[in-house]
Amino acid sequence: MKVLFTFGGLPHYYNYVLSSLNDVKDLEIVVVVPAAEQSTLGSGVKQTSDGINFEIIYLPEYKTPYGNMFFKGLDRIILAEKPDIVVSIWPYILGFVYYYGHFRLLKKLGIKLILKEIPFKVPEYGKAMSYYQSDEHLLMNENLVYEEKVNLKFKVKYKLLNWVRKFYYSRMVDATVNYTPDAQKIIGSYGLPPESIFITGNSPDTERIEQARQAILHSANPPQINKHRIIHVGRLVKWKKVDLILDAMHLLKKEFPQLELVIIGNGPEQKNLQKKALDMELTSQVIFRGGVYDNETLGRELMSSLVYVLAGMGGLSINEAMAFGKPIVCSIADGTEKHLLRNNINGLYFRDNDARDLADKLSILLKNPQKAIDQGEKSLQIIQKEMNIHTVIKGYVRAFNYVCGTQINPENKKEYDSGI
Repeated sequence: MKVLFTFGGLPHYYNYVLSSLNDVKDLEIVVVVPAAEQSTLGSGVKQTSDGINFEIIYLPEYKTPYGNMFFKGLDRIILAEKPDIVVSIWPYILGFVYYYGHFRLLKKLGIKLILKEIPFKVPEYGKAMSYYQSDEHLLMNENLVYEEKVNLKFKVKYKLLNWVRKFYYSRMVDATVNYTPDAQKIIGSYGLPPESIFITGNSPDTERIEQARQAILHSANPPQINKHRIIHVGRLVKWKKVDLILDAMHLLKKEFPQLELVIIGNGPEQKNLQKKALDMELTSQVIFRGGVYDNETLGRELMSSLVYVLAGMGGLSINEAMAFGKPIVCSIADGTEKHLLRNNINGLYFRDNDARDLADKLSILLKNPQKAIDQGEKSLQIIQKEMNIHTVIKGYVRAFNYVCGTQINPENKKEYDSGI
């Protein structure tokens, strides 16, 4: 079975998922990505083609009359590759709606269409206006700037989008793959049958992380937990709200004068965060490490810290921290955290945008390091037993088997020629 993904780039974390899918016997993965600068990935996302085992096809993007990007020459690639399945994402799915010839081509060739969806950005059907006009409609960009005004144009646009979604969910896509169970209710409201909505979860390559963790534990100098250190990993953009962690640090510094914060990541907010730390007289306690992408280096930073803290929008950093045995302190953001963090089991939730509550939750674990260590062990168990690269691959393969009527076993791996 050949599966063609249309994707916005080659972020290092998703390459592991695609490579693991390509490792499954009877699966062949081909990925179409933009040939030039990508428009659908956030600022500072690390991209690489190192270590991949799937085919990459680079196509130029162009801006369509409806305002979003699409691939030039995608129909030519579909004809040449003849995949069994095309997996698309937002906004490329709109190209199959507005340029309906692409969808007709899929139907003519018997190719199934799957949408890889991020349901926290999608309102339930019929609730678009109340959703998009609210202060929490999530249409702000990663700099927390609202890019649109609520006017007649806005209302027409999102009323139309509501109908367009109804059309492609109920009449075009054969299935969706989603990383949160909220999709069953949200996507189901547009008419897609429940059996067509697959929950894959979201995970980095936990096998590689576990290999790194074991290597660190059995090294000559395994890290010791600094019971006064907390850590954050993520791109330094406003919607990560790292400034809120600094506010919490400021509130805690008298009670915990030895408290340290390690910040791992690059991004446009770094200078602002460094200035804020200076203004709060926290420069000796806040350590900016820059971007770290090597699992062993990242693992040492995490394993030498007591608590992982995320103040804003997440990503896979929660999974990574849990895979290295850390308790999590975060708020509700995109919904993925609800299926990773069990309050007071492997970490604590704090009220969104509330620095005082964040400080209080951190204080609970800083006062009782053994509680934090025990909760970190629970985090590791959740990754090992419930949410890892294997559960994600199984979710994708279930969707592929469903739309094609096949019985591919995700446990069966390809045998590669060793070259000997």
